[in-house]
Amino acid sequence: MPEISTSPTDTLVRAACPHDCPDTCALLVTVKDGVAISVRGDPDHPTTHGALCAKVSRYTERTYHPDRLLQPLKRTGPKGSGQFARVSWDAALSDIAARLQTIAARDPQAILPYSYGGTLGFVQSESMAARFFHKLGASLLDRTICSTAGEAGLNAVIGGKLGLDVEQFEHSRLIVIWGSNSITSNLHFWTYAQRAKRAGAKLVCIDPWRNDTAEKCHTHLQLRPGTDAALAYALMHELITHDWLDHDYIAQYTVGFDALRERALQWPPERAAQVCGVTAEQIRQLARDYGTLAPAAIRMNYGLQRVRGGANAVRAIACLPTLVGAWRHDAGGLLMSSSNHFKVNTNALERPDLLGGRTPRTLNMVTIGDDLLRASSPGFGPKIEAVIVYNSNPLAVAPEGDKVRRGFARDDLFTVVLDHFQTDTADYADYILPATTQLEHLDVHKAYGHRYWMANNAAIAPLGESKPNTEIFRLLAAHMGFTDPCFAESDTQIAAQAIAPDPRNGGITWEQLQARGWAKLPGAAAPFAHGGFPTPSGKCEFWSQREQDAARDPLPDVLLPYESAASAPELAARYPLAMLSPPARNFLNSSFVNVDSLRKLEGEPLLLLHPQDAETRGIADGQMVRAFNDRGTTLTRARISARTRPGQVVALGIWWRKLSPGGTNANQLTHQRLTDLGSGPCFYDCLVEVSA
Repeated sequence: MPEISTSPTDTLVRAACPHDCPDTCALLVTVKDGVAISVRGDPDHPTTHGALCAKVSRYTERTYHPDRLLQPLKRTGPKGSGQFARVSWDAALSDIAARLQTIAARDPQAILPYSYGGTLGFVQSESMAARFFHKLGASLLDRTICSTAGEAGLNAVIGGKLGLDVEQFEHSRLIVIWGSNSITSNLHFWTYAQRAKRAGAKLVCIDPWRNDTAEKCHTHLQLRPGTDAALAYALMHELITHDWLDHDYIAQYTVGFDALRERALQWPPERAAQVCGVTAEQIRQLARDYGTLAPAAIRMNYGLQRVRGGANAVRAIACLPTLVGAWRHDAGGLLMSSSNHFKVNTNALERPDLLGGRTPRTLNMVTIGDDLLRASSPGFGPKIEAVIVYNSNPLAVAPEGDKVRRGFARDDLFTVVLDHFQTDTADYADYILPATTQLEHLDVHKAYGHRYWMANNAAIAPLGESKPNTEIFRLLAAHMGFTDPCFAESDTQIAAQAIAPDPRNGGITWEQLQARGWAKLPGAAAPFAHGGFPTPSGKCEFWSQREQDAARDPLPDVLLPYESAASAPELAARYPLAMLSPPARNFLNSSFVNVDSLRKLEGEPLLLLHPQDAETRGIADGQMVRAFNDRGTTLTRARISARTRPGQVVALGIWWRKLSPGGTNANQLTHQRLTDLGSGPCFYDCLVEVSA
């Protein structure tokens, strides 16, 4: 049993953070008489090193929150009213199964699962749930809301979500933090960056607003949203013209350098400076540093890819380490995600064979607002009649929020929500089913910011009548009459299936992992020191045959946002302010917003407005203001701040709608258009106006 005795009445249980953060921390949960009394970081785990973010360090407050859902609820009032009555599990599951069977008899594709990163564990996310929906033949969900554009960009150039080992950043001489507020969203990487800084490394932040991380770097390039590819090309221009290149590495391990060179030379710093809103000298200095300081490392995060040209921006940035030979060094190269260093046995977990040859339609989770409001049509398929929501809160996190709300408000839509709390989305449910938190169930995790498999052991028994997601879908499968043996598998059996028997996993087993809590993957810190890129050519593909075959630009392209003064001048005349909506420091997407201590730290929804823009509009600091466009309106408190650019506002989120003034949040204003590659969201590609 993976417990550590500390006293006759106290026990330490090894666990892992489940939340959508690169750090995936190793936890130690102290349990006294069956009650979790504290959660702290494991000091022995190298990347956690005993430290947790403010959010997860308060995990017991979340687990024992007085508003925690502890029994199934059935709606008794109008949708959105939040009026529910307690009901038994059997009654709830029987009615849900009957409703789903009736819909499935017409067309199971009228049923849609909706889930994402409420937990990143392989057991409680898409194992038993995926089996259930595959057996049913429901519509498939394209889970794109976070990272698919960046993934597509990396795939095109280096072949996957791979990169340098985060533990090596402390040995870098130059660290470029591109599109990331690491102090908020990647705390343990920031620890390594600080160690490097103390050893003499230079830290550069590239981001449209002067966030907490930018404040603590040596240099901040405050570019316009969605102009990252232009900046990357200008850096390439300088590397080429000054011959800060590793010609041997380029000759051995790349495809398409001549074509890339030709395009890069079209982007001198002066041209990029006009597009990006930075100075040509800033670009030249960064290029000089990048070309002459080795090892040089880039930490990209997903903020930069949430615009129209996000994937191509990642493609352009991913070319840089190869040009200077940074991949030769353990502490060189780039890291956006380490996910593909792991090998997950997805087929065993999700059992797509249960589809039995059927090919249901796939709907993109970003366009849930439009999709819920669509009628049946030959191009779309059947009208959505039922949605099962788990591990997500679409009314808060999905774009164009008014359409999402109207879709879930349909009287003819049957909605079931699995959650810990009565979220914005749960208010519109027909049934709410109480799910367990990470302290109450078993799970297995990989990371996308480091290279450790992680085990989560249940520290306490489920509170009230709450059940793990797996158990809820097991019971629902039984009520539906599904008898396949996979629906009887235990969580322990599922966890053991997650770690594929693949050399990438180095023989790590679930049994070892559960006892130890974590285990590091084998492999070199520098994955491409001698080439070996997992692309079709085996090389870094500046020029991509795959992209050309798909009738797209084989080179990284500069695609400006859908909504900007340069690309949509008529729209910008009405809505002249670019809006970013990055995470607030004490929230994680919409998780933790209802935790009292964390909400008190954030205070209230804020809109950062540059002094020039505030003066033009007659807005004073602390004043309630309207931010609006054709898609809707939000009410927030104005904070006059030079941390944003002129012509740009920053709405820190993501607040629950019902905990916000006016009952809306920043996603009332965002749109549902998709990125260039990867069909991801464009949350940071949004024009608004602000008035008192």
